Amino acid sequence: MFSASLVLPKKQSGNSHHASSQTLSSLSVTFLLMGIPGLEHLHIWIGIPFCSMYVVAVVGNVTILAVVRAERSLHEPMFLFLCMLSITDLVLSTSTLPRMLCLFWLGAHDIAFDACLTQMFFIHSFTTMESGFFLAMAIDRYVAICDPLRHTTILSHARITIMGIIVVIRGVAFFSPHPILLKQLPYCRTRIIAHTYCEFMAVVKLACVDIRATKSYSLSMASIIGSCDAILIGVSYAFILRSVFRLPSREAGFKALGTCGSHVCVILVFYSTAGFSIFTHRFGKSVPAHIHIFIANMYLLVPPFLNPIVYGVRTKKIREHVLRTLMIKVA
Repeated sequence: MFSASLVLPKKQSGNSHHASSQTLSSLSVTFLLMGIPGLEHLHIWIGIPFCSMYVVAVVGNVTILAVVRAERSLHEPMFLFLCMLSITDLVLSTSTLPRMLCLFWLGAHDIAFDACLTQMFFIHSFTTMESGFFLAMAIDRYVAICDPLRHTTILSHARITIMGIIVVIRGVAFFSPHPILLKQLPYCRTRIIAHTYCEFMAVVKLACVDIRATKSYSLSMASIIGSCDAILIGVSYAFILRSVFRLPSREAGFKALGTCGSHVCVILVFYSTAGFSIFTHRFGKSVPAHIHIFIANMYLLVPPFLNPIVYGVRTKKIREHVLRTLMIKVA
């Protein structure tokens, strides 16, 4: 697929090799995204479901934002957090899918170094924000079910805004160092990134210095943040389940279980695929590259695709508003 000319030429002496490395780290370098190794012959076909998921993600999340903005009765904690999640999904999917489809369908493997670092920042910071908003929504469900009379008092608009700001600052603060660290590294090996997008771990492997500390920082941040969010979400839903089973009305209990069950399914998909990717980087050296990269794509593509369906279509108020709008237009 890639010719030998795509690999940087070797230098004759150690000094010239060092100079070349330093020059390469400071100039505008072009990297080459390989895609899914071993499945290059299927790229065109893989792009079809990926494109379909992206279209659903964009249409669904834009619809949720438009409906909540237009319907004042939806300006409640649950729907405000849902809007934050929708914006995160739009940025996350748009920062990866269009570029990925160009690779699959047009063979556009080249990506500038700065563009690669920018994509990396959006992917890692907004994935962290996605996790944070899942936690915020779990807290909202906990308060709504376990303390419904004080729901709007506890989660006032001011507190929702503060929670949203904290989630955004956390994502930016912990993962802004990623592109900064990579910008400082010298690159004297191949320019080929064995991935469909600019993931930190895939790019840092191309550096020709000791990267153990850099890799440890990235994996530690992802593991700590993901684990803490997942544990807190689990605790929230454990309390929710305890309250649901204590409800006097069986019908109300089943309704609450159905709503929470669909939410938990989306959360499990996100954390299981993200956890698999982190675990593979740390321990799974024997996992085939195409399986690792395919699953790494899933935790970026599936949640933005599923969130509008689970949180939008299954939410009665949003569904009724969309149907009412469509009926008016048809009439």
